[in-house]
Amino acid sequence: MFRIQNNNLLLGILFAFQFWVYGLQTARIEAQDSTWSQFLGTSGDGISEASPTTVWSKQENIKWRTDIPGRGWSSPVVVNDKVYLTSAIPRSSTSNGIPNEVRKQSELQADDLQVFELSLLILDVHTGGLIKRVPVMLQDQERPTRMHGKNSHASPTPIIANEKIYVHFGYQGTACLSLDGDIEWVNRDLYFPPTHGNGGSPVLVEEMLIFTCDGGEDPKVVALDRATGQLAWEVARKADAKKTFSFCTPSVISVKGQTLVITPGSDKVMAIDPRTGEVIWSFRYTGYSVVPKPIYIDGLVVISTGFDEAKMLAINPVGVGDITETNLVWELDRNVPKTPSMIAHNGLIYSISDDGIALCVQANSGEVQYRKRIGGNYSASPILAGGNLYFTSEQGRTTVIREGVDFEIISECDLEERTLATMALWKNSFLFRTDNALYHISN
Repeated sequence: MFRIQNNNLLLGILFAFQFWVYGLQTARIEAQDSTWSQFLGTSGDGISEASPTTVWSKQENIKWRTDIPGRGWSSPVVVNDKVYLTSAIPRSSTSNGIPNEVRKQSELQADDLQVFELSLLILDVHTGGLIKRVPVMLQDQERPTRMHGKNSHASPTPIIANEKIYVHFGYQGTACLSLDGDIEWVNRDLYFPPTHGNGGSPVLVEEMLIFTCDGGEDPKVVALDRATGQLAWEVARKADAKKTFSFCTPSVISVKGQTLVITPGSDKVMAIDPRTGEVIWSFRYTGYSVVPKPIYIDGLVVISTGFDEAKMLAINPVGVGDITETNLVWELDRNVPKTPSMIAHNGLIYSISDDGIALCVQANSGEVQYRKRIGGNYSASPILAGGNLYFTSEQGRTTVIREGVDFEIISECDLEERTLATMALWKNSFLFRTDNALYHISN
């Protein structure tokens, strides 16, 4: 009897322990599902364990649609049931700082409104209701407003970390706020002459907020102290580029225990030590207006070289100094994206060219598994979730393709509204930004 009772006790303890572990795992998964904290997700790679719907339209699987004031192509980020996104809300140059009634995107002309309120918007993820609008800084006549038609004054995506949100407006400035919208610091000291407007999003590495400043001249990479907003270091991008402007979001990787920030720009990609700003290695190429975020797969850094003739380059990231002549593993020069970022998963690279050619490539060799036209023009980066790839065109149509080497279209979903913004995920639903609105797409 004593032995049986002890066995029962042990079984009870074991069951309780397993239940506790399961609870921790469930809490971790739920936390992951309910947080999308930076460009291309909390992991920064565009991949999610969620299983969102593959079917929607303007009439189907739309939980809510909320009009968004102003202009912006930043992606939403979400945590604690709140959605955060940035927007440039126009003010009249003669309004003495009083906001006009916001007009639709299609009504705004580059020269017609010269003052913009660069703002953080906070919305309820369940209802789409606007909780708070926080003016962070003003863009006025002292800092030019003219930009490319496929850009905005609020293109970089915010970052959420440790109960703070970091918002970045490119050459206009950077700020840190509480999740309630209280401004903690603003840095507008890193102004550089823009070409075509704002661009890449920052990355957060330990105590450093790192981003590129690749404008019309003197391109560089900088790091701000995340606690104070003060400049921690800056590194000049020394390249003999005819056009120095680029808009790339860096990637953070670990190579043999060393953390590196991979920062492509015009004619050169650099690997930087995030603590000190030391350039560990660099690789030269020909290209400018570089946008796609680098990926890291099977021990290779893979980048797109941007305009004019984009190439996909796979680089061995083990080395020091100029590794151009020694570390190129393979390259592709057809149907390479110039704007959308790539997805790397299970030994494969997926991409969509700006003119609608979907590629699947073996990461270790560069061998093309398929090359298929799906049509449309593309700026938003793809998302991989639930075993499916979601490619969203500028016309608002999302083509869903099965993950793997066999090309299989699952569905096509059309919101019939222009978009250049990359989608975000919350639990098993999408947050989808268009010209004038934010959608919550859910079964």
